[in-house]
Amino acid sequence: MTSDRDRTYHHGDLRRAVLTAALDVIATEGPAALSLRDLARRAGVSHAAPAHHFKDRTGLLTAIAAEGYSLFADALAGAPDLRERGVAYVRFAATHPAHFQVMFQPALYRTDDPDLLAAKDRATAELRSGVATLTPAARTDDPRLTGVAAWSLAHGFATLLLSGNLTDAVGDRDPEEAFRLLAGLLFTPGGA
Repeated sequence: MTSDRDRTYHHGDLRRAVLTAALDVIATEGPAALSLRDLARRAGVSHAAPAHHFKDRTGLLTAIAAEGYSLFADALAGAPDLRERGVAYVRFAATHPAHFQVMFQPALYRTDDPDLLAAKDRATAELRSGVATLTPAARTDDPRLTGVAAWSLAHGFATLLLSGNLTDAVGDRDPEEAFRLLAGLLFTPGGA
């Protein structure tokens, strides 16, 4: 039989349990509401236990950002062109709002973390590869600026969607379809 003391100090996957609890808190209350002590209580472990995996709150947020960028890169990888990468971007934000909130606030995490940098580089490469699918007329002379334009559209749309600011503009329309329409006004995939 397991005692309360054993349950407090032994957890099957404490790292995942703390990450999951943190993502729930961020999704409902924002990153500022995170407390390792509260997360330990939610996971049913001692208040010091999460520090063994994350060291501190910044370490936890770094792990969330790294996981977010990895999931993000995976979400972008299957998209055939820049427009669909933008749709995948919007879909990712809608399905992973807590990751999305943390990923784009570098003041919250350790920007030099190797796992974070590797995941971020992978996601950036996926976004940039979409620029190559554009017709020459839809690109600037600098592909990085074209990428910034596409990123601005997708990120802006996703941020407005998550904050509830597109409700009137999008109406009953599926947000992904609305994004496709907007992206089609600005970017033309190759061969189209």
